[in-house]
Amino acid sequence: MIAIIDYDAGNIKSVEKALLSLGEEPVITRDREQILNADKVILPGVGAFGDAMQKLKEYGMDKVIHEVVAKETPLLGICLGLQLLFERSDEAPGVEGLGVLNGEILRIPDMEGLKIPHMGWNSLRLINDGRLFRGLDDESYVYFVHSYYLKATDERIVKATTEYSTLIHAAVEQGNVFACQFHPEKSSDTGLHILKNFVEL
Repeated sequence: MIAIIDYDAGNIKSVEKALLSLGEEPVITRDREQILNADKVILPGVGAFGDAMQKLKEYGMDKVIHEVVAKETPLLGICLGLQLLFERSDEAPGVEGLGVLNGEILRIPDMEGLKIPHMGWNSLRLINDGRLFRGLDDESYVYFVHSYYLKATDERIVKATTEYSTLIHAAVEQGNVFACQFHPEKSSDTGLHILKNFVEL
């Protein structure tokens, strides 16, 4: 069973729909036991870093996520879900992230001719042999919607990058923790392939 953590943050239904199309039976939940007994866990998210951290704490999901990581259950953060796994964000100064992974979330620098948020399709440069990207070609296109980006402390955990005004760490993997800044559930066949790789871990 795949648990999708419900903390009132955005893209839950589209993630559920993508998993259903792969023949999975996802459960949208904030029940601690259900999440801890799941085979895989997904932390989705669309919205603001500070509000999302407040909701995770309100529902006790911050502690549950740390338990999932300690149990070594595969965990996938998507979009804001990636950002929350790190230590801090420019979007919410003074608000601590989950700190599961080391790094910071920075605002995409303004550049003439580029709109922020970064919204649309962009190609990935695949590096460091990420398990989510097995069977995919370098320069595969995925769908992004974000104004803030990850700079991981340890670049060895970075499995994909993209360029938009700056070098963006677009996907990471460390142990049982996986995360991507883009939306696999909105990235057509490439995104479904990535989700399938996660499901089959």
